[in-house]
Amino acid sequence: MNFRQWFGFGDCKRQGTQRNKRTQAYKEGDLTSPPTCSLGKDPMVPPGPQSPAQRLSPAGDLESVDPMRKIAGSQLTDGHAKMSWHPQYRSSKFRHVFGKPASKENCYDSVPITRSVHDNHFCAVNPHFIAVVTECAGGGAFLVIPLHQTGKLDPHYPKVCGHRGNVLDIKWNPFNDFEIASCSEDGTVKIWSIPKQLLAKNLTACRKELVGHARRVGLVEWHPTAANILFSCGYDYKVMIWNLDTKESVIVSPVKTITCHQDVILSMSFNTNGSLLATTCKDRKIRILDPRAGTVLQEASYKGHRASKVLFLGNLKKLLSTGTSRWNNRQIALWDQGDLSEPLTEEDLDGSSGVLFPFYDADTNVLYVVGKGDGNIRYYEVSADKPYLSYLTEYRSYNPQKGIGVMPKRGLDVSSCEIFRFYKLITTKSLIEPVSMIVPRRSESYQEDIYPPTAGAQPSLTAKEWLSGMNKEPVLVSLRPGSELLSHRPLPPERPVFNSVAPAPPQPLNQTEKQAAEDGWRPPSLLEEKAPRWAAERRLEEKKSRLTNGFDIFECPPPKTENELLQMFYRQQEEIRRLRELVTQREVQAKQLELEIKNLRMRSEVL
Repeated sequence: MNFRQWFGFGDCKRQGTQRNKRTQAYKEGDLTSPPTCSLGKDPMVPPGPQSPAQRLSPAGDLESVDPMRKIAGSQLTDGHAKMSWHPQYRSSKFRHVFGKPASKENCYDSVPITRSVHDNHFCAVNPHFIAVVTECAGGGAFLVIPLHQTGKLDPHYPKVCGHRGNVLDIKWNPFNDFEIASCSEDGTVKIWSIPKQLLAKNLTACRKELVGHARRVGLVEWHPTAANILFSCGYDYKVMIWNLDTKESVIVSPVKTITCHQDVILSMSFNTNGSLLATTCKDRKIRILDPRAGTVLQEASYKGHRASKVLFLGNLKKLLSTGTSRWNNRQIALWDQGDLSEPLTEEDLDGSSGVLFPFYDADTNVLYVVGKGDGNIRYYEVSADKPYLSYLTEYRSYNPQKGIGVMPKRGLDVSSCEIFRFYKLITTKSLIEPVSMIVPRRSESYQEDIYPPTAGAQPSLTAKEWLSGMNKEPVLVSLRPGSELLSHRPLPPERPVFNSVAPAPPQPLNQTEKQAAEDGWRPPSLLEEKAPRWAAERRLEEKKSRLTNGFDIFECPPPKTENELLQMFYRQQEEIRRLRELVTQREVQAKQLELEIKNLRMRSEVL
């Protein structure tokens, strides 16, 4: 017996030739059934079942099961099978979104980031400042750094240090870029007014102090639509609602205290109009609350998912939670807002132990999942129908983040098609690294499809209106440079014109005029009354035309370094591009007006 006969190569070759002959005969119509491979009789295959393609026949013999046989045997026409191909990917404009980390010059270096083990973001960002919780001897403190002040931080940079314990959470007021709230282990919540100029010394005097929790306060959150409404969660298992629209500097009693939790509250999230509040607790349950009534509307008692963070997904009436599975794998789960008995879908990510922070962009329906202790950022596209979560891709980095901050949509760079921006706190390098999520586009013009109207910096409700039971959606703005609000608040009524000959007798002020007087309104002069309204609107438009994403190019200091000079150059280029687009739009409007004038003249001549 030679080598080929010993290993059965001759038999395999012979069986292959016979199979080819049977296949040819089947195509010509001589055979009534498609040829199959007798795996059990092949000397190269052991006699026992080795693959899912084999099964036992009723007689006990091995026979092969071709995975395509059901299709090929039942849907054959002219020797070909009718097959429907379902692609594994779905078309999406955000399928190629990529993360772009900032260069070393545009990072914030030598920042003493906190060493606290609390599972919070430790960072808050708005279009003017970035605030970071830092280490401070003898109490808690955080840094407030102007957004354009990149590079190495001065070791003696002034701090905001008025707490007697470590700062656990900080949040910027969404309607005031110069006001920030902080909570601490000392059991207090403080509201700070940040000056527009740079801090010259440590800021220790707060604007308001909220004293009500019996133990340390771990979370603070501003209401998304109502002005001067703040929520705080403490280790006394209470959620407190504060009304800051008062003249008192120290507020002792909140307007509402929610006491339905039995353990420490880990996270909280509002829906779009702020009428519902979702929380996760250390008992691993998700609750949906009516914050004004303080009652529990829904409660999840599902044992297969232990939630740590929860997030409302815009207007989809769904929630997303991050936590761990029964096997301690990191997991994300999607829930129906009206039924928390069982999640709609679950997905295990990995076996790491760090907390997952979810972030949702309601304008693009993109979900970002950031892991604490690793450098990866996963992102998904969320839809209202199955499949609810569609994985897009993942940003990978070797630098692990301890905390993370997110820039509001009104502070993004729309000229580079940036749809989201993170600020990673890298403690191993004492570095804050911005990471931009960019949609690759060739055109440099404004992309209307990826920048729908978004929530602006103007509240839609006062604190009194919200506490009385009123709900309103956020005030929307366009991200197009130089654009205005899409929905305006009602203007105060016009004042009567004073007679220049005989002075008018003093009239009693009504409620609106009293409110205007308290806000600093003064009656316009005679020249201002006689001036046409379009002149004032034109001056306002000229002032707005100087702004590029909220940045006034005429009020900036002169550049001192090469990096600042390059930034100024790029801003000027962006302003030139924006002005060109504005000129083009005005030309189109002028042509439309000319056509309307011609049509009116023709109609008048006909009449």
